Amino acid sequence: MNPVQLLDLTQEELRSLLASWGEPGYRADQIWGWLYRRFAAAPEEMTDLPRSLRARLAAETRLEPLTPMTRLDSSDGQTRKTLFALPPDGSQIEAVLMRYERRRTLCISTQAGCAMGCPFCATGQGGFARNLTAGEIVAQVLFYARILAEQEQRVTNVVLMGMGEPLANYAATWAAIQRLNDPAGFGLGARAITLSTVGLVPGIRRMSREPEQVGLAVSLHAATDELRNQLVPINRRYPLQELMQACRDYMAATRRRISFEYALMEGINDSEEQAHQLADLVGTGLTHVNLIPLNPTADSPYQGSSATRVRAFRDALQLRNVPTTLRLRRGIDIQAGCGQLRAHYNLEKGPSSEA
Repeated sequence: MNPVQLLDLTQEELRSLLASWGEPGYRADQIWGWLYRRFAAAPEEMTDLPRSLRARLAAETRLEPLTPMTRLDSSDGQTRKTLFALPPDGSQIEAVLMRYERRRTLCISTQAGCAMGCPFCATGQGGFARNLTAGEIVAQVLFYARILAEQEQRVTNVVLMGMGEPLANYAATWAAIQRLNDPAGFGLGARAITLSTVGLVPGIRRMSREPEQVGLAVSLHAATDELRNQLVPINRRYPLQELMQACRDYMAATRRRISFEYALMEGINDSEEQAHQLADLVGTGLTHVNLIPLNPTADSPYQGSSATRVRAFRDALQLRNVPTTLRLRRGIDIQAGCGQLRAHYNLEKGPSSEA
């Protein structure tokens, strides 16, 4: 019999499992608290449970669905990236912890690999393996939450901007969001969670009907269909006119701002003319442009823009009254760009280190 994956269960499913074992309902609430509030990594840590129940949990369930393979810490100590293996099939995913002055932000994955095929992205070039389960998504947060708790710190923000396209794994992604947002669970405010998509229009429309008020970020990277078809191939299915209409409808339905992400690539999408095209596309309403100098992949024709071109692009947007921020580029010395550590590890077969 395959062990039950505890982190894949909803609270009601956990109650049903324990009821089938003849345990009272409050035991499920205790276990839920150990999973999401105290970050237990094994049943034996759940010290207020009877020894017999801890033994049965250890025998018939599985708690940690991720195996750390290797980790890298940035030279300034502010960014840590971990490569995980998924025990059922050996698929690999990455998650990143970024420390800021007041925030501890996690960037997590929703798929092993990605099917979107963006040529500047290491994950897209590595192909697609499979969707993650809700438990595998949440486990990345709990892994880093344990590390931060040891330092008397906590997770303040979660961005679903790691490997994979969240809206292509909608059910598991939203179940994970609900678990992270649940006051009886991890308890992270919805507005501290941001989901990033390359522009799957049906998923954006579905998101607009969800009660959880999580943030939405749309990865544009180009302001014309001609260029976006090259950089973000899903644009051929959902071109800019259709995507922007879905975004306008989303903002009208939710009254929440959308952040448009734009990775600046030297000589490809970073001219002042392209900045004006972007301003025309997004307008000045409930929108915000987040400029991101690309974290380069070795030997790729897509390289991050120079500081001079980044500033000129930003200034051109701000002169058009487009709310704009420039994201700090983190972890460039540790392959912190999406999919880069996995690609490097599998190329070099570097030694594992404890994460």
